[in-house]
Amino acid sequence: MKKLLLGTTLLVLAIVVPIPAKAQVITSSPPPIAFGGPPDVIVMPDTNYVYVVPDIDDDMFFWDGSWWRLWNGRWYRSYSYDGNWAYYENVPVFYYDVDPGWRGYYRDHNWYGHQWNYQRIPQQQLQKNWRTWNRNQYWEKHGTWNVQNYQPRPQQQRQELRRQRQEQYLQRPEVRRHQQRGQLQQTQPRVQQPAQQQRQPRVQQLQQRPRVQTGAQKRTITPQGGPPDRGKRRQVQPAGRRGFQRGPAPAGEKKHVKPAKKVRPVVPKKAPVAKDEKKPVGPGNAPR
Repeated sequence: MKKLLLGTTLLVLAIVVPIPAKAQVITSSPPPIAFGGPPDVIVMPDTNYVYVVPDIDDDMFFWDGSWWRLWNGRWYRSYSYDGNWAYYENVPVFYYDVDPGWRGYYRDHNWYGHQWNYQRIPQQQLQKNWRTWNRNQYWEKHGTWNVQNYQPRPQQQRQELRRQRQEQYLQRPEVRRHQQRGQLQQTQPRVQQPAQQQRQPRVQQLQQRPRVQTGAQKRTITPQGGPPDRGKRRQVQPAGRRGFQRGPAPAGEKKHVKPAKKVRPVVPKKAPVAKDEKKPVGPGNAPR
């Protein structure tokens, strides 16, 4: 009975509860990249300590303790550079600080007209020191991002560059295809929830129990034709109550009858004779 109730409840929930249309189910993951060993990274100037893997064609970054990868217009996140990528729904906040032309600057060792003597950082050194470098602003104070005679941009100029890069990012063909798929899923009809859910009646198991009488009747009545219920306690008549008459014994129960007391015959006693009383004169007791 419990299994039947559980199955009915799960079926009702599956029918009634709506599925959000905004949730995109991403089943694919980016293909693995064949690394000969842990990859080296370089730090990107004018960023919030964003590190990039320069020797591959895909965009792979390290930021805030995680690895980030852009593939087919979708973002993925992992704690390891070589797999276990999980879909990330939004664009990471650091990405609009990355200059889209950084690969050409890296190839030419030139950052906006200044010599860029970037430093290749091994992956083990990155994992060990990235928190300390962020906290102490190491790359800003250490030769201004390894760019000779470079002056960081003002904050207002950096905000304008972020806006322009966001517009350029949204115009990418793979990004637009991904957004169109998401909009198509949002326009699909939702499963409407009924105004009032019909409650399923509860099935209760009825158990027949012998009725117990209260008040003057203190004895459990056993159904006629069956053996006495040995598991039930009988209620005993209090000593001070009178007028209770025991009913007939149930079937199968022996009735204990007390033997009747023997009644002795009553012998009349002789009346005592007073001392001064004279016996009547008769033939047997005449005076001599």
